[in-house]
Amino acid sequence: MFGRKNNRQNIANTIVAIDTRINGDLHFKGGCHVDGVIHGNVSADPDSGASLSLAEGGTIDGGVTVPHVLLEGIVKGDVFASQRVVLGSTARVVGNVYYNLIEMAIGAEINGKLVHQPEGQVPLLEQTAKIDESAAVPSKA
Repeated sequence: MFGRKNNRQNIANTIVAIDTRINGDLHFKGGCHVDGVIHGNVSADPDSGASLSLAEGGTIDGGVTVPHVLLEGIVKGDVFASQRVVLGSTARVVGNVYYNLIEMAIGAEINGKLVHQPEGQVPLLEQTAKIDESAAVPSKA
């Protein structure tokens, strides 16, 4: 429907419940729905068509690298969405948002930069971290 090639992305294979707290990185396939708190990075393979939905009460304290992202909660880190990112009215991002397509509702907040990247050119979280680290190291002359 509406030009979607694969409706599997709407199915949540991984669920982080409201009273659940994860300390560490989460890598998933398919769909992931978060009502709880994750202290770590959340990622999925860039060409997998995976989707992440973060509920209004959910929090991710780390970076997000997922092709399809739907945010209603809080992300404290950069968001890398190679396909599409949707920010609901209660979404809060403290970090940069790298996107191919974006949709924002009135009330959504981004405390960082919005960086448009054509499809397939959104950098991965790990690549960006390596670039940032190498820029921070002073060179010896």
